[in-house]
Amino acid sequence: MIKLRSQSRKPSTSKSKLTYIAQQAWFLLYSWRQLDWLLLMLIVGLTTFGGFTIYSTEPPGEHSYSYQHWLVSILGLAIVLVFSRWHYQLLLRWHWVIYALTNISLIAVMVTGVEANGAQSWINIAGFNVQPSEFAKIAIVITLAALLHNQDGADLKTVVRTLIITALPWGLIFLQPDLGTSLVFGAIVIAMLYWANVKTGWLILMISPLPSAILYHVYLPGWLLWVLSVAGIAWLTLPNKVVSTLSAATINLGAVELGNFFWNLLKDYQKARLIMFLDPEQDPLGGGYHLIQSRIAIGAGKLWGQGWHQGTQTQLNFIPEQHTDFIFSGVGEEFGFLGCIILLSVFWLICIRLIWIASTAKDNFGSLLAIGILSIIVFQVVINISMTIGLAPITGIPLPWMSYGRSSLFSNFIGIGLVESVANYREQKTRNTY
Repeated sequence: MIKLRSQSRKPSTSKSKLTYIAQQAWFLLYSWRQLDWLLLMLIVGLTTFGGFTIYSTEPPGEHSYSYQHWLVSILGLAIVLVFSRWHYQLLLRWHWVIYALTNISLIAVMVTGVEANGAQSWINIAGFNVQPSEFAKIAIVITLAALLHNQDGADLKTVVRTLIITALPWGLIFLQPDLGTSLVFGAIVIAMLYWANVKTGWLILMISPLPSAILYHVYLPGWLLWVLSVAGIAWLTLPNKVVSTLSAATINLGAVELGNFFWNLLKDYQKARLIMFLDPEQDPLGGGYHLIQSRIAIGAGKLWGQGWHQGTQTQLNFIPEQHTDFIFSGVGEEFGFLGCIILLSVFWLICIRLIWIASTAKDNFGSLLAIGILSIIVFQVVINISMTIGLAPITGIPLPWMSYGRSSLFSNFIGIGLVESVANYREQKTRNTY
């Protein structure tokens, strides 16, 4: 009798277990209902393609870089799915802690960091070199989003606070010296302030010292015209017109000496990288070698490319750092003009999705997070591709999801995870919109 009862309960128990599993699976899928799956598929496809391109740049039988790229990508994808279920508004409670930990890690790099390629930018953790400056980009996006989401964008005090908060991690990164990452910080600040409705004139005034320092050494009449234009913008947009105009003009006049000061902080190889792109043939076996070989490789690809694992420049290892900073050269040689256009189209679609998520976010904090991540991607894509074809200085900026680099790849996935969280919790705003 007992045996018959136990047998009769087995189907019921099995059925309840299946029902429970089905319910849990449905709950899991339902929790990701607002996820931007197109964005996620684009990232996965881009990362996979990046792994194959890195694989092609490695010597036969040595494929550790591509394998590590794919392994970090799998971990990064898991991070995206986890972060997308974790409400991004919780970061508002912890943004100062994140900011503090970021600066502590950057100070630790200066004290006990590992030097490579002329920069002390890595910390050895359990046998792995971790680059805190890559994660600092995400941290500053979180910090500035928390600062700007409930502030009046037209308030000068908010702009000044933004610059002061950014100055500390930026300075620590610049002193490593990591020029490429420090430039990304400027793009983040400008983009997020613009999205926070700061006056365009103020943004021009913020970046005016850099063009001023460059024009002085390139074209003196253009420099004088620039200083007069900046003074006019200050007169039209700032309070205390006389004082503001004189201050703006003075800052741009003094930017020449300030530029010389920062220039002298750079090492010789970094100075060569910044000016060599103008005429790489002046040192074809030294500072101009990277760019010359990169342009040869891209040109050799022509329309259709030479085929995967068939590029002569790539396979014979003529291009230094071809698996990291110059990964686009491998794409151009092996997949040709068509492959480059497809790659750029994928990046364009990713940016469109990020703008859409920022526009449909249910609050300003989420919108600013998405714009901050967008600014990182856009700046890195534009500068990386420009430097491989000779339109920008070689600054060591990786191509997102394509270049080899564990820290940069993982930080990119963290950024997308935060954006997917914004997308996943935007249902209220979407309903209100329609």
